[in-house]
This record gives sequence, structure tokens and C-alpha cells, in this order.
Amino acid sequence: MFPCRGFRINIVICQKEILISIYTHIHQYMPQVTTVRMRTDTKALLDDLKLSPRETYDDVVRRLAEAAYDDEPMTPEEINAMEEGIADIKAGRVRSLSDVMKDLGDDKVISSRTS
Repeated sequence: MFPCRGFRINIVICQKEILISIYTHIHQYMPQVTTVRMRTDTKALLDDLKLSPRETYDDVVRRLAEAAYDDEPMTPEEINAMEEGIADIKAGRVRSLSDVMKDLGDDKVISSRTS
């Protein structure tokens, strides 16, 4: 009878150690996790943006957030070119795409795509 009690005690101690180990691992990651509330249609959008079914929402949101930041800022030359383009638009110096395509000889390509 004594060996059975010892065996049971060992199991309980063993289970307690496993539970403590599991708790330690879970507790290690819990401060790094948060809950986010979102509408069902927002979740569906995130589902559509997954690269694979196993990709986590954290991966999707992180990818989107990182893509929102421009890691290559515009050069002063690019800024000047944009400002010139904006000034041309404000001054009315614009041409339609079909006019440009006619000048290039590709006006039939545009008319076939629009019809």
C-alpha cells in the first residue's frame, strides 16, 4: 500500500511540476500579447490579406504597419519634380491619356480597351 501512495504522490508532484512549467512558459509570453476587438468585416479583410492560412493576425497587421512607413524618403530632386507637376496641374498644363497615346500611335489600344 505504501508504494501506491508514493506512486500517487510522485504523479501529483510530477503533474504539479508540469503545470508550473507550463504556467512559466505561458506567463513568459502573456505580457507580450494583447486582445484586440474588431468588427467581423474587418477580420474578413485581414483573412483576405493572409499570405497563407497559417499566417497569424499579428503577422498580417505587422506586415501592413511596416508597409505604411516609407523606408526610402524622397530626395530633394523628387520633391522638386512633384512640386513642378502640381504647379503644371494648377496652371492647366495637362493632357489627357488618349491625346498622349494618339501622339505615340497607340490610340487604338486605348479605344479597344474602353469599348
